[in-house]
Amino acid sequence: MSSLPKIGFVSLGCAKATYDSERILTQLRAEGYLIVPRYDDADLVVVNTCGFIDSAVEESLDAIGEALRENGRVIVTGCLGTRESVVMDAHPRVLAVTGPHATEAVMAAVHEHLPKPHDPFMDLVPPGGLKLTPRHYAWLKISEGCNHRCAFCIIPSLRGDLVSRPVHDVLAEAEALVGAGVRELLIVSQDTSAYGVDVKYRTGFHNGRPVRTRMKELVEELARLGVWVRLHYVYPYPSVDDIIPLMAEDKVLPYLDVPFQHASPRILKAMKRPAHTENTLRRIEKWREIRPDLTLRSTFIVGFPGETEADFDELLDFLEAAQLDRVGCFPYSPVDGAAANALPDQVDEDVKQDRWARLMDVQADISAARLRAKLGREMTVLVDEVEGGRAIARSAADAPEVDGVVHIAQGRGLKPGDFARVKITRADDHDLWGKPV
Repeated sequence: MSSLPKIGFVSLGCAKATYDSERILTQLRAEGYLIVPRYDDADLVVVNTCGFIDSAVEESLDAIGEALRENGRVIVTGCLGTRESVVMDAHPRVLAVTGPHATEAVMAAVHEHLPKPHDPFMDLVPPGGLKLTPRHYAWLKISEGCNHRCAFCIIPSLRGDLVSRPVHDVLAEAEALVGAGVRELLIVSQDTSAYGVDVKYRTGFHNGRPVRTRMKELVEELARLGVWVRLHYVYPYPSVDDIIPLMAEDKVLPYLDVPFQHASPRILKAMKRPAHTENTLRRIEKWREIRPDLTLRSTFIVGFPGETEADFDELLDFLEAAQLDRVGCFPYSPVDGAAANALPDQVDEDVKQDRWARLMDVQADISAARLRAKLGREMTVLVDEVEGGRAIARSAADAPEVDGVVHIAQGRGLKPGDFARVKITRADDHDLWGKPV
């Protein structure tokens, strides 16, 4: 037992603070940390502070100072933690500062500064939870359901209307994943741009700080974690415009997965989707003015009921104008319960397949040209696999499973989860090749 990490704990303030302390202590013990009553027995000390009145602030600062003198390794939480500058000005040596009711944040700080070795004989769940993905990247779902009623889709009948996860829950999960070794967070939902619409973008709290339940603020908070953040299923609402400057500041990967679905206003209207293609093209231009290397991925449906050759030509024209990096395309297929099943002028299957092949031919040329434009560039990649001295990695432009990869012939010494700097030496229609620099 003596080999287990030991925590000292000081709890100040009101009954609500005591409740918070109990939650933290319960979580510490549940994870196998020992709680000890003496500073000199502890590997680290947590001080839960009060900050209600001046005398309470002084008492809290004195308690922090005592813990630092007697132990030297201190994490501060509680009400005074919302005034981080007050704590840090008085005691710059503290390891971390969090606000009240922040059990997850305290645990994240404990994990960072006093990790508990994983015990395969005692721990029921591995660090970061059970995952089907490699350890270095993870999907992070921020909402469930959807408020759209697209004619081809039955998701709302399966999953209901949009329900956004509380912002604190999302951020706490993200911190736990990063603490477990995740280097890339892939943000998913049915409609990522709509995050917070259902709760009117209400303000939540994380680590004692107010955070609005909205995509922009969520991305800004995730950027604090120092890992790649990739946005999927982003509908082209005006709110997306606020994200592009964050990409220019390298707070989020310059990558957007935007399901445009079509380009003909008539077909988009039949699909019950926004039908402003010209606006979409102009917005893409503006996005690229701000972040020129922005990667755009999208999906399209061909052969939707009523689609004419002229509608399909509009779609091809859009692809040529938009110069998207990656495109997926699907021939329309009826789904039980979808409103589109009752639409007139169903398209013949042979026509659907022909249009699918033609679209993919056009896009293949566009994608290949955009990859060739990267020849000679240096870029940071995230290593996914290493075998026999060769590595397979992904750049900021490549989401796992759906996009291309970067092959590294001289990958000896790299391991999955490493970031590496490479120079691109070769490109084909889908992938890149590079060498370490």
